[in-house]
Amino acid sequence: MNMFRWIVKLIRDEFDIDEKILVRTATLETDMGLSIEQVEQVLEFIAESFQITFPEGTLDEIVKLEELCMLASWIKGFYKRPEFISDSFESRCRDINTIAA
Repeated sequence: MNMFRWIVKLIRDEFDIDEKILVRTATLETDMGLSIEQVEQVLEFIAESFQITFPEGTLDEIVKLEELCMLASWIKGFYKRPEFISDSFESRCRDINTIAA
């Protein structure tokens, strides 16, 4: 199962959000209605499940569901570096994760 689908199911099941809302362009807080604490929980679930670490400031880099999925996929080594992340954030990710070049 691809990571996007897994994350959608996680959010749907853990926070009882209608899957019709969980589209790639959905903003994590506004469209999906998640609080900052709930988004942080999602990051924790993903980190534990895929054995990755999100650096401090991750929520400053991502806004949409698609960005979260792309970032997690890149850190895990499944996807190329997302264009939307800053160079300093990339460096922080690489400092705490083993990411393929």
